[in-house]
Amino acid sequence: MNKTRKLVFFSLFVTLATALGFLETLLPNPFPLPGVKLGLANIVTLLVLYVYGFKEGFAVALLRVIFASLMAGTFLSISFMLSLSGAILSTIMMGLLIRTMSALSIIGVSMVGAVSHNVGQLITASFLIQTPYIFYYLPVLLLAGIPTGLITGYIARLLLCYLKKLKTV
Repeated sequence: MNKTRKLVFFSLFVTLATALGFLETLLPNPFPLPGVKLGLANIVTLLVLYVYGFKEGFAVALLRVIFASLMAGTFLSISFMLSLSGAILSTIMMGLLIRTMSALSIIGVSMVGAVSHNVGQLITASFLIQTPYIFYYLPVLLLAGIPTGLITGYIARLLLCYLKKLKTV
């Protein structure tokens, strides 16, 4: 793929991830638990990790958190820090799994990414509020992360098959 075509697709993926991330901040939370959401923007990060690789996937994750927080007016807030830490840890974990455990499906990678996102947020929250007691909320987030990771992974799998069939990426 030539550099211009790759840059165009990369830009589209960053824009799509940003739009999905921002859209999710505007929608009412379908889950009755604080800190739980579907993570639609992670679908795009996952696709980029599979199609382009870790460096590009990591860049998409970082850029979408920054751009979405700028659009929402939460840049450098606690919400931004929680989102950023979750995105960083989940992208690193998903990238490692893709590289080292090729037998693991995209759905499994997504589920680990969702759980890692929650763990990253809890680590940051415990640092910010100076207490480890926040980790008592981990079982709740794990129970929520597994099905949301399953859903986003399934959507990513469908989209990846579609993109490969079109041979656009």
